[in-house]
Amino acid sequence: MTRDPADLTAADYLDGAREMTAADRPYLAHLLAEEAAQRTADPATAAGIRATYPDPTTRTESD
Repeated sequence: MTRDPADLTAADYLDGAREMTAADRPYLAHLLAEEAAQRTADPATAAGIRATYPDPTTRTESD
């Protein structure tokens, strides 16, 4: 079933992020979580989403 991306909610994107994390696809999880954060009205919730799914390409060697 194809869905219109405009109909997707933040929860839909977070579900996708969790699936990508489980599939060991951290960058795709990050992208989906970023979209979820952008669709979230509460700044604290958006910050929590971003903290949970950080950009894996910005990690330093000390991580």
